Amino acid sequence: MASSRDRQRKLARAKLDRQLARRAASTRRRRQIQAGVGAALILVLVVAGSAWALGAFDSDPKQNTAAEETCLWTPQDATANTNLKDVGTPATKDLPTDGTRAMTVTTNQGAPITAELNLTNSPCAAASIAHLASRSFYDNTKCHEITSEGALRCGDPSGTGLGGPTYSFYDEELPTVPSASPSASPAPGQPPTYPKGTVTMVSNPPGSNGSQFLIFFKDFTTADPKYPVIGRVTGGLDVVEKIGALPTVDNGTGAKVKPSTDVTIQSLTVGEPVTGAAPAPSASGTPASSPSAG
Repeated sequence: MASSRDRQRKLARAKLDRQLARRAASTRRRRQIQAGVGAALILVLVVAGSAWALGAFDSDPKQNTAAEETCLWTPQDATANTNLKDVGTPATKDLPTDGTRAMTVTTNQGAPITAELNLTNSPCAAASIAHLASRSFYDNTKCHEITSEGALRCGDPSGTGLGGPTYSFYDEELPTVPSASPSASPAPGQPPTYPKGTVTMVSNPPGSNGSQFLIFFKDFTTADPKYPVIGRVTGGLDVVEKIGALPTVDNGTGAKVKPSTDVTIQSLTVGEPVTGAAPAPSASGTPASSPSAG
């Protein structure tokens, strides 16, 4: 019996030893895991502290300079079109986008024509005209066309309708047509697409604006606007109307649109931006496209 009890005690002791060994092993594993977690946490804190010291969590991150660009100027090939004139390219960023700029066009036909360029709706057109004016691009050039839509077309030093600078830019403020009516007649009480005195860009193809612009001397309505509005005449509209009444002759292409008397821009200047100024009301639409480029 003693022998049997001794064996039972030995078995019980062995079982207890195994349990204690398992508990010790489990405790070691738990401590190893805790130590690993602690080391990882310390590493994270070290990395975060280094990143903070290097400014990774600054409240004012560096800005993306591409987002600051206001205008995009598309290069044009002067070897393919010899009517283009290279006078450099306007800036692409830090351009005024609020208020107005005064444009003054002095011709050989009377008092200066003044206009207000809308910086809010057409900042790129205003920037382009200001850049070209600063390079005397428009000086001593001719307004080469009186369009059938009732506008004076100017801004091409070549006088061909194909001239301009060696860059182009997109349309900004194309007028909207209230309803897609097949008729060009406005609905009762509806203003014309281009009221008299509207100033627009003009190009061929549309959307490739350069230097050429239109000044409307009478109301014009169209169901398919193609000329982006850039401003309004503020003075000298009677001079524009007088020019618009000039007889026209063949421009050499069979189109009877050239003024019979030369209309020469003696100078074109653009004033400094006036922020906070309320631009003159913009037109509700744009005239039909002219055959030549702008």
